[in-house]
Amino acid sequence: MMGKVIFYEDRNFQGRSYECMGDCGDFSSYMNRCHSCRVESGCWMMYDQPNYMGSGYFFRRGEYADYMSMFGMNNCIRSCRMIPMYRGSYRMRIYERDNFMGQMYEMMDDCDSIQDRYRMSHCQSCHVMDGHWLFYDQPHYRGRMWHFGPGQYRNFSNYGGMRFMSMRRIMDSWY
Repeated sequence: MMGKVIFYEDRNFQGRSYECMGDCGDFSSYMNRCHSCRVESGCWMMYDQPNYMGSGYFFRRGEYADYMSMFGMNNCIRSCRMIPMYRGSYRMRIYERDNFMGQMYEMMDDCDSIQDRYRMSHCQSCHVMDGHWLFYDQPHYRGRMWHFGPGQYRNFSNYGGMRFMSMRRIMDSWY
């Protein structure tokens, strides 16, 4: 499935617009700023810095007339990545420490608090075998978030040294 999002310079879908159907590392050549967007299809991670850096925000199909107020963002969206649609089982292993060390648990569903479910204070590495997941630095799907797709993530220092505390699957019904 192809994704599509339309970005607007001003709030309430005003000003110049830019239509995007895939990853975009820097909007500056298309528009000076972005204060609203309309996600017509797909799920997206939006970033407040070019090249997929800075704080990440998850957007799914819908209208975001003033997303900065909605998400408490300080900066406009500067880059975006489309999250591929996935249908199938979800499975990953989370580890208490870097390099797949410490306590390990295998997950196949959402977890609103690894502290409550596993008596694990935080997660420092993971191996995503199946599906796409959102990780949050606070319990109950709050705080800063990151997207993780299939792969091995040995060390979360590349993600600001975050210690993730809750995770949820990006489901096909969100698209």
